[in-house]
Amino acid sequence: MKLAIRGGLVVDPANDVNEVGDVYVAGGRLVEPAGAGEFTAELELDAAGRIVCPGLVDLSARLREPGQEHKATIASETRAAAASGVTTLCCPPATQPVTDPAAVVELLPPRTARAGMARVETLGALTHELGGKRLAEMGALKSAGCLGVSNAGRPIRDLGVLLRAMEYATTFDLTVFLHPSDPWLCGDGQAHAGAVATRLGLPGIPETAETVAVARDLLLAEQTGARVHFCRLSTGRALDMVREARNRGLPVSADVAAHQLHLTEEDLLGFNSECHLDPPLRSKQDREALRAGLADGTLDAVCSDHQPHERDARLNPFAATEPGISGLETLVPLTMKLVEEGIVELPRAIAALTSRPAGILGLDRGSLSPGSPADICIIDPTGKHTLDAEKMFSRGRNSPFLNTEFAACVTETVLNGRIVFPFS
Repeated sequence: MKLAIRGGLVVDPANDVNEVGDVYVAGGRLVEPAGAGEFTAELELDAAGRIVCPGLVDLSARLREPGQEHKATIASETRAAAASGVTTLCCPPATQPVTDPAAVVELLPPRTARAGMARVETLGALTHELGGKRLAEMGALKSAGCLGVSNAGRPIRDLGVLLRAMEYATTFDLTVFLHPSDPWLCGDGQAHAGAVATRLGLPGIPETAETVAVARDLLLAEQTGARVHFCRLSTGRALDMVREARNRGLPVSADVAAHQLHLTEEDLLGFNSECHLDPPLRSKQDREALRAGLADGTLDAVCSDHQPHERDARLNPFAATEPGISGLETLVPLTMKLVEEGIVELPRAIAALTSRPAGILGLDRGSLSPGSPADICIIDPTGKHTLDAEKMFSRGRNSPFLNTEFAACVTETVLNGRIVFPFS
């Protein structure tokens, strides 16, 4: 199908484009006709007053399939992704069974193809069964299509194993995705170790649980030459350490979950179980540092950290609830809110959702370059709406932003040249 998207604000950070213009699609790819008059579209979309950008690339979304289909499925969550402008999802290896060996990876492509709503990429296990004791078969995982390796937040207590894992990943040119959290310092903590946790009587997770892990991992990365990505940073001090390491030339990158840029430990007051998260919500000072890190580019990407749960998972007392947020459908509204408030410029915000996460995964996506797959997101920056649990597309309705009014929404999503949202 030949598609023309006309009159929108085209924001394509990969090509330094930020201007009103037209976007053309033919044969599932972006094209650049010699003149606008030479392109005969079968369908035209009027994007006046809207933002036209590459399809979003989400670095962390748990689809719950295989193994936890009572929470969500590939079909339900890729549908939520399409409604959220996300055309590429990256899944951590914490499925059941774990994404190790490579045979598990081969289960996903046919299921994703049947859903037809988003591209699904996977990370392989860093250690066998995520057990932290012996290395996974990284060569086989890469051959099967894994874009990197991760232990999905499970601790590796033996640093010798982590050292060898980084060395092994480097031989296969695989990025190591690390969740910096020291298990001994975390203990049985449930909230940031601060005034709110003390007031609520909740065991705390100190800032040092993250900073000690980041310091350790940076030293190992420097020794091994491994390419390391830090997942879901939550503290300003850890961000400073990453910034300093990058200034020294280390090949490290980092992301942040969208909700960490808005919520703080104070949102836990009243034992709000929707704010039970891992890593926990931190102080206002940490939130402001993370915002500054996004604005100056130290934080490469903003992700949804999508973790859908069934309703029963949130009905227990705070300490017994499962952590996580159903974040796909708030990824764009929360990021655009930062732009609206003047915290980050629009091109930088769009880059954190498109070209920069694509680069971390080593994917030739996240741009509107001619010849690229036609993955496109169209955003109405004035599309006021309220997050309504009954209208969410994800099967997980667990979100602290329920009943919140947002000022921006996704109006159309194009995947490989085909309009997948609005749903036909």
